[in-house]
Amino acid sequence: MLKKEYPDLKIIVYSVEDRLQKVRTLINQHKANAYVCKGRRGLTELNAAINAVYKNDRYLSHQVTSALNPKTDLEIDDFDVELLRRLSLGLSQDEISQFLKSNNMAPFGLSSIEKKINKLKIQFAANNTIHLVSIAKDIGLI
Repeated sequence: MLKKEYPDLKIIVYSVEDRLQKVRTLINQHKANAYVCKGRRGLTELNAAINAVYKNDRYLSHQVTSALNPKTDLEIDDFDVELLRRLSLGLSQDEISQFLKSNNMAPFGLSSIEKKINKLKIQFAANNTIHLVSIAKDIGLI
């Protein structure tokens, strides 16, 4: 909201969150100027981020620099991330369908969920659903 009202406002995100999809969303959609991960080097990186943003540069912590790398620029949305999260919790497709329906998230049909999972397996070159969840965790999506 602030960025819409004050487009020149500089935004630095300082967070423990290091999932690449979240970082990508904050930088690309919400136009954050820097993203700093809290941690051992957090304050040092925060100082570097302030200096970079002051010079109209973008800054990303080392842990999340791959978020904007074209090779990790996947065609996934928040629904896909939620689907992966539910799979990682061990839910069946039927349980995922019930969860989506009860939370007014569409599509929630079993056929749609199966198609989405298959699309994600192809996109991530995963051999099966377990492999898909493992890859998603490895790259920080969930």
